[in-house]
Amino acid sequence: MCTTARTVPDPELPKYKCHKVVQALKISKTVKNPNGSVSLFFEDKRFNSKTLEGSESDRFSGEPDLGYYVVYEDGYTTWSPTEAFEKGYTLKKEDEVGQV
Repeated sequence: MCTTARTVPDPELPKYKCHKVVQALKISKTVKNPNGSVSLFFEDKRFNSKTLEGSESDRFSGEPDLGYYVVYEDGYTTWSPTEAFEKGYTLKKEDEVGQV
């Protein structure tokens, strides 16, 4: 016997508000190196370029949006699209740096 399931749309997913503190730099340029690594250059010229290797470099290749290089408190690094990052985070003021 075959029964037809009634399709009911899923409810809207639960929403979460971010309350993490991350470190990040906006990327101005990426360079794919001959050895497969990727060098990141940042808009904030106070910071040197950073070269990523292996699977870490895969996140930074081929995107038209250069986005942000993000470092979480536990040391995990990732890439974030510009729009998503700028909607989700605001720069902490110097007097807020020690606060969560």
